[in-house]
Amino acid sequence: MEQRKKIAVIVAGGAGTRMGSATPKQFLELAGRPVLYHTIAAFVNAYADMQVVLVVPEAHFGPARQVLEGFAAPPPVTLVKGGETRFHSVKNGLQTVQEKAVVFVHDGVRPLLSAALIHSCYEQALLHGNAIPVTDVKDSLREVNGTGNKAVNREQFRIIQTPQTFLSEQLLPAFELPYDPLFTDEATVVERLGHRIHLVAGEESNIKITRPLDLVIAQALLNG
Repeated sequence: MEQRKKIAVIVAGGAGTRMGSATPKQFLELAGRPVLYHTIAAFVNAYADMQVVLVVPEAHFGPARQVLEGFAAPPPVTLVKGGETRFHSVKNGLQTVQEKAVVFVHDGVRPLLSAALIHSCYEQALLHGNAIPVTDVKDSLREVNGTGNKAVNREQFRIIQTPQTFLSEQLLPAFELPYDPLFTDEATVVERLGHRIHLVAGEESNIKITRPLDLVIAQALLNG
């Protein structure tokens, strides 16, 4: 299989509002380390040649550098200023990609992804151009509209995770498109250019930490 440069664009722009904390959620402590530390470590431990682009608000550069100082050997991380929206933040991060690569775009507050998932996304992106991790919907769903609601078949839906992973030839041209509020994630941007989106199995433990309960669950998962 072809080998490519590997770049993880980690977007960490949360303010911690839903956490009810003055500390942004990516800097909250999880198992003795900031959440963001675990996220970065997952990527640099998955591949020895992984490069990380960390996209954070300029006001968070100081705390971000403190996170990096927590590593025994400082990983190869480039700090980039975030933008007005996730789209603009990712676009800023992609400005650092100067050659063909497999690019992982990941939420900074998903710290529990495994090396196996990162490997799967990398390998499937090489085969299909992109790889989007998903999990099954386990709850019943209803579609709500202006006149009422109706049951829908949950088998036809999937829950989207990150890292959303792409060949740079797909991802970089897509982010030259004008911003559209309908761009809810990177897959929707790439899809706009006509690329077919390839889904891969995600992980139930790959949770996004947005509320206090999520931090409790993440701690329990780390405890085994």
